[in-house]
Amino acid sequence: MNILALDLGKFNSVCCFFNDKTRRAKFLTTPTTSEHLSSIFRQCKADLVIMEACGPSGWINDLAKSFGLRTFVCSTNEEAWRWANVKRKTDKDDAIKLARMFGMEELKPVHMPSPEHREFRSLVKYRKTLDRRINKTKNTIRAWFVNQGITIDAGDKAWHTGRDHINSFRKPLAECGNNELWKGELDIELTILDSLTEQLSTVIKKLEAIGKTDSRIKRLMTIPGVGPRTAEILVACIDDPHRFENGRQVSSYFGLVPRQYQSGETDRNGRITKRGNPLARTILVECAWASLRYNPWAKGIYERICGKQKTRKKKAAIALARKIAVIAWAMLRDEKDWEPKRMIEVTESFGKMPASMKDTLQNMKPKENADQRKCRLRKEARMAKAAANEGTSKTTSATRGKTKAQTARSTKAEVAKRSPRTDAKPTKKPRTRSSSSRRARKPVSRT
Repeated sequence: MNILALDLGKFNSVCCFFNDKTRRAKFLTTPTTSEHLSSIFRQCKADLVIMEACGPSGWINDLAKSFGLRTFVCSTNEEAWRWANVKRKTDKDDAIKLARMFGMEELKPVHMPSPEHREFRSLVKYRKTLDRRINKTKNTIRAWFVNQGITIDAGDKAWHTGRDHINSFRKPLAECGNNELWKGELDIELTILDSLTEQLSTVIKKLEAIGKTDSRIKRLMTIPGVGPRTAEILVACIDDPHRFENGRQVSSYFGLVPRQYQSGETDRNGRITKRGNPLARTILVECAWASLRYNPWAKGIYERICGKQKTRKKKAAIALARKIAVIAWAMLRDEKDWEPKRMIEVTESFGKMPASMKDTLQNMKPKENADQRKCRLRKEARMAKAAANEGTSKTTSATRGKTKAQTARSTKAEVAKRSPRTDAKPTKKPRTRSSSSRRARKPVSRT
């Protein structure tokens, strides 16, 4: 077999033409450009092109496939690739080592996604890069105010309601004196912050537009506690779920399995390996903590592993993150949405489930996305408004009826006072005499 092993570099790459029968190798150094590599792929008669996984390996792999060549992209993180106790290390040594280790079947292939999926994965990663830049800029601004002894709001309030207070100190650098140069620096950083925030919102809108048309992202978002950002990262990392044979490979891919040290009678497990994508591992742990609020199944798993021990909280969260990753992979593989009843069957296969959790999962309503939630809230608001209007109309009609009755009664009373009944006999007032008149009319006795 004729093997073409490439040791890729930023500017130049080394090509090793190796024949596994004669064990002879020829070397060629070429610039890492599409023109030079295209000429090599066109002229060579290689049965296989081997390269290490790195930045330019994506487009070089696509270029080799366009010429009908079979490719093999290997991972350099394996034990066989480590250069230990080596006196010399050069690009030629790397290239020939690639060809020889492939013959010994010591290399493990790496999944190469399609160009469209690589762009999507790059956009997901870039969103997190912008978010980190924004946090770094905010921390820089806070440090200046701390050094100047000025108090600003804590948390997100400083960048919303408290932004006017921060803007009151900004000043163009050209207008700053020698004792207020920090105000000019603040003006530059606030300008950068506004620009990064705007660009971040643009990236998020684009990711949301992609998520609305991607059935895989929609499927993962049916898991309670899994939001759009987590679903995007999981889809970007897993890509083809059929490349994993079981859940153990998925757990190892995300680096959520413990290290193992076994020698003789000694067999112990250490901390997690932390291999794979660190962004995916971080977001899975954050998702595990958030799931405790929205997913009763996740809360039951966490409490079972934690065992009401404070020292096991983080271990339980990492274990829950691993389970969420495996469940997401299984849903993508089987093309099925989240089903609480299915989780009951899986949990009971390992042991008994508490009756309270079982009832909760059986009566659990399907998760709503943002659009469904807004639609439901608008519907509830319309129903509440209609009920309030109906109650107001009933109260108004009752009030109007009472007002009419009271008006009729008052009218009758006024009419009765003004025009008394004719058949009634007039009442005569009794004559009253004063005491003085009585004394005046008293007969005087005569002597």
